[in-house]
Amino acid sequence: MGKTNLATEEVPKPGEWPVDPQHDIAVTEDRIWIDGCFDFTHHGHAGAMLQARRLGKELIVGVHSDEDILDNKGPTVMALAERGSVSAVDACRWSTSSIPHAPYVTSLPWISHYGCHYVVHGDDITSDSGGEDCYRYVKAAKRFLVVKRTPGISTTDLVGRMLLCTKNHFIRSLTRTLSGDDGPGSQVERSDAAKEMAQRIRDYASDETGLQPGSLVLSYAEPGPAQKASMGTQDPGSYTTIVDGALPKPGQRIVYLDGGFDLFSSGHIEFLRQVVKAEEALACQTGWYDDTPARKERLTGNNGGYGPTYIVAGIHDDEVINHWKGVNYPIMNIFERGLLVLQCRYIHAVIFSAPFTPSKAYLSNLPFGTPHAVYHGPTTFMPLTYDPYIAARDLGIYREIGNHDFQNVNAGEIVQRILRSRQMYEERQKKKGQKAAGEEAVRRRENMEREAAALEKERGQ
Repeated sequence: MGKTNLATEEVPKPGEWPVDPQHDIAVTEDRIWIDGCFDFTHHGHAGAMLQARRLGKELIVGVHSDEDILDNKGPTVMALAERGSVSAVDACRWSTSSIPHAPYVTSLPWISHYGCHYVVHGDDITSDSGGEDCYRYVKAAKRFLVVKRTPGISTTDLVGRMLLCTKNHFIRSLTRTLSGDDGPGSQVERSDAAKEMAQRIRDYASDETGLQPGSLVLSYAEPGPAQKASMGTQDPGSYTTIVDGALPKPGQRIVYLDGGFDLFSSGHIEFLRQVVKAEEALACQTGWYDDTPARKERLTGNNGGYGPTYIVAGIHDDEVINHWKGVNYPIMNIFERGLLVLQCRYIHAVIFSAPFTPSKAYLSNLPFGTPHAVYHGPTTFMPLTYDPYIAARDLGIYREIGNHDFQNVNAGEIVQRILRSRQMYEERQKKKGQKAAGEEAVRRRENMEREAAALEKERGQ
């Protein structure tokens, strides 16, 4: 669409709107509009959508085009299909629907067309290419609500981590950090940070309304830290409940999957969507949706309506990912990655610090019982010298998701996109008041990448 100029902007005619409805619908205060770039997903985006969802009963999410973002802000890391209706925004459990190609300067005709009275944005100022407030029109119409911006995370922060190869975002032990026993600062500062982190986990574990409990959140502890990146242990380990949430319902299949989920992106999301699709197909074959008393109970009984699958996501520690991938991966720490997995509508439970190799002892002693299936997808991001899923294969529960359109979109791919366009991203960092990476920083990352590749080659011999 190019630069947005409200003085000359043409309102789409019926049949030209990017998403139905094609005719204006009634405006209501219960339908909230939020918009943005949503360039590679971080928990700040999800936090804004959560706060917006709590203000109404439906959340409509406008996603700006690649062209508009380039004209007004700078280059995007992710293409529109990866950011918007196909992937990240629609996967957020608090999003009702997404509207691609939403104007960069929020337009009253657009929000009214989709029935939204209020527009929600964080307490920071967003400007267009001319330096003017992108929300000036909705503010003038008194249809603007402010929510608190999520501190400590932004696309700019993450790009800085990539370019400068920093590791100071790593968390050594999430459990100890949440108890205030680990992390930077004084005891008082660690305690305050722990309370804030624990509250954020509870918030992100909420249901689709953002108001009620939703996902179960656990932390797993192996017998010893040396085991975390190993080929597994026969000790079942132990669990700590971080947030109480919904347990599997009668008849649901329990599905387990795990990963780093670094820079939670369209690759991860499409994999999860394909898992749900595969389980739905199996449910149809096995009579889940047949017109039976059991189906009626699932739809209207005391347990409320629920689907055929309960998906549990195990998330690996920072040290485990760095052990296998090197450089300064993961770019997001386990807390940040966990929040992104929690906000995904396909997930029902999360296990922090899950083992890299799910052994028979681990799988057989999950709090939900042995899963019906363990899924893995097409990925080349994590170099391995053995199969971590031997136990699942032996148990006859291993399943694979085949190739898909976003299979190559992972943390490594995102970092390489930024490095290939380093000069443009440095200009973007400067505009945001950040220090540019410089040639020395880039050389440092290149050296670290070479060292990681050499280690991978050595492991393969």
